[in-house]
Amino acid sequence: MSLSIDEISSQLDSESSRDRMIALASLRQIPAEDAVPLIKKVLNDESLQIRSMAVFALGLKQTDECYPILIHILENEKDYGIRADAAGALGYLEDIRAFEPLVRAFYEDTDWLVRFSAAVALGNLKDPRARDVLVRALDSEEVVLQQAAIAALGEIKAVDAVDQVLRFAQSEDWLVRQRLAEALGHMPSEKSISALKYLEKDSNPSVAQASRLSLQKLMRDEG
Repeated sequence: MSLSIDEISSQLDSESSRDRMIALASLRQIPAEDAVPLIKKVLNDESLQIRSMAVFALGLKQTDECYPILIHILENEKDYGIRADAAGALGYLEDIRAFEPLVRAFYEDTDWLVRFSAAVALGNLKDPRARDVLVRALDSEEVVLQQAAIAALGEIKAVDAVDQVLRFAQSEDWLVRQRLAEALGHMPSEKSISALKYLEKDSNPSVAQASRLSLQKLMRDEG
């Protein structure tokens, strides 16, 4: 049974966090113009989980209001998890205005999770200007940041960064090798093809499978 907008609105005022969470989840069926004013009611909720859901929802229910709200949260929120949610939601918006704030968050935020979300979001924006930031992220000490940067370089089709990502072909972390195999499928070059043929023989089946799929993609695109 789906709830009406009025029912969702009153349920968002409930003292029960479970009620508020169910109400937020019910917004999936509601058009963005009607959903965003309701999402705003719980952006400062006492429950971090509800706030996180609300911020994430702003990336999916897109109106003109969402972008400035998310930027404000990214730049001013004290909780790093919520800042990371805002960065991720900005990636979903695919609004090119988010490029500079996301780059700033990547360079300046003190928490790796926010920087990880910013790197992923930069990939989602598919803006080639992100290349230098993402190449720098490859030098990060956090493996998840390396993974995000490799994937994002693939998303922006940064063929001129192939040499930089290929150094991860022998990474001890199989997820890094898998991200590399997936990214190379978006980076058509001779080096990508020979690296994928090497990774196709990887001992990890997920890496080998990702390499096969990327090779097929590159061959199709060439043909």
